[in-house]
Amino acid sequence: MSEYVTHRDAMKGARLEALREALLSSRFVARSPLMGTFQSSRGFAFIFTEAGQLKLEERFPFLRDYLAMVMDPASSRGLLPWRERLFGTSRERRKPNAFYLNLLLLEPGRSVGRHIDATLQEPSGVPGATPQHVSVLYLNVPEGAKGGALVFSRGSQILGEVRPRPGMLVHFRGELTHEVQPFTGGPEQALRASLVCEQYAFEPQALARLPELRIQSKAGFAAYLEAHRERGT
Repeated sequence: MSEYVTHRDAMKGARLEALREALLSSRFVARSPLMGTFQSSRGFAFIFTEAGQLKLEERFPFLRDYLAMVMDPASSRGLLPWRERLFGTSRERRKPNAFYLNLLLLEPGRSVGRHIDATLQEPSGVPGATPQHVSVLYLNVPEGAKGGALVFSRGSQILGEVRPRPGMLVHFRGELTHEVQPFTGGPEQALRASLVCEQYAFEPQALARLPELRIQSKAGFAAYLEAHRERGT
């Protein structure tokens, strides 16, 4: 059983460029809605459930290919115990049914400190809830930049690190402590951009506490108003 798995060129070319452009030019980009170690980052996020995925894709169709890719069980199969990889997934293993999707933008010199992803713990009402696994697609890594690694650990033990490159997809176990190291260099005002999907598997009672779809952004009310006008609501 691996702690994390990587796919070097999971998305590339025009597909990657279109996804990156759609996200980075979004009206919702602002200071990160996340707190704590994310306070120096920018972006926006979605909370959605399995039932709300269709609504998300209808409103933001550029996310459809990304979601199909990160939710493909074959892509994260390396995280399963070897017995399940050989003989099939255990019936007791619930597939992910709730998600936190976060655009993470970092400027040179900015980092994300050590943490465990548990964004849906409070809204689900499940103490200690962590994702089944977390999926990260790197949208942009400034050319010539140094550093910026994603580092995994358990307690004081470093388990490994991933050096990002555009189009790389990483899946890691949801209970892992991890951090994003700062990068230096690259073109002026260049950003390190990634799209992070926390994938949870909740029991029905907890799942019912979550919204089918909610946007989290600090861009202000004007961004939401413009979005509603475009939808004719």
